[in-house]
Amino acid sequence: MHTAYIHGPAPTWVGGLAADDHGQNDHRPALVLLHGMTFDRSIWRPIVAELERIDPGRRVLAIDLPGHGQSPAQPSYELDDVPDQLNRAVQQAGLVAPVVVGHSAGGLAATMYAARHPARGVINIDQPLDVAPFAEFVRSLAGRLRGPDFPAVWQMFYASFHTELLPADAQNLVRSTCQPRQQVVLGYWQQILDRPVTELTALIQNATAALRTAGVPYVHIAGGEPAPGYRQWLGEQLPAAAIEVWPRTGHFPHLARPQQFAQQLAATAHWATR
Repeated sequence: MHTAYIHGPAPTWVGGLAADDHGQNDHRPALVLLHGMTFDRSIWRPIVAELERIDPGRRVLAIDLPGHGQSPAQPSYELDDVPDQLNRAVQQAGLVAPVVVGHSAGGLAATMYAARHPARGVINIDQPLDVAPFAEFVRSLAGRLRGPDFPAVWQMFYASFHTELLPADAQNLVRSTCQPRQQVVLGYWQQILDRPVTELTALIQNATAALRTAGVPYVHIAGGEPAPGYRQWLGEQLPAAAIEVWPRTGHFPHLARPQQFAQQLAATAHWATR
């Protein structure tokens, strides 16, 4: 699980971030792919290959989030900062109102991005927006996360991904791209650990209000049935949002069903500009 970055093509540098840049701009909205925390852009490569087969030439920008993969560390990874850095990358890449696709913490970044910058829509992979229960759980582990027990605590989170539900090649990809660096994890969770949970929930609710007002299409793909009450909560925040449950796919439904997920991405070519 603690291996080096999987080398592929040399990165394209956009807005100070490393990225894989595919295809070209045309009538279809570009896709911006954001991996989950502790992973890197190479985890998208099987999806991009499948998408090229069914939707050839689509412009796709898979970005290493700040502090991940080959992107440099940053002084702040707060929800107010990361979307703006992503927007600098999107603008430098020449993309206009992309569909933003995010897995796990990347789904939260995608949501915040679309609330603040032009976006054709959002696909959120297995990242509940009602973050209060998770935030309280992380806060209960604050001392262990900040100390020498970090590797054991992270292993507990990793076990909750249920990678055993994935095909063997996808399991290998997840293991080889996961680099849980303590400083980066603590940086991304700083708002959870150091500030009232109500501040974080208010920030997210402000974002969903902006998405609701703008009518941004929103799809949430979950690897199992959401927690009780979540469907109602999301329906109140984003009435037009669609929740799709892909049973028994764990935390990586897109890697469990790459063909189905690529079809989902291809379908966004018809999402209307708002």
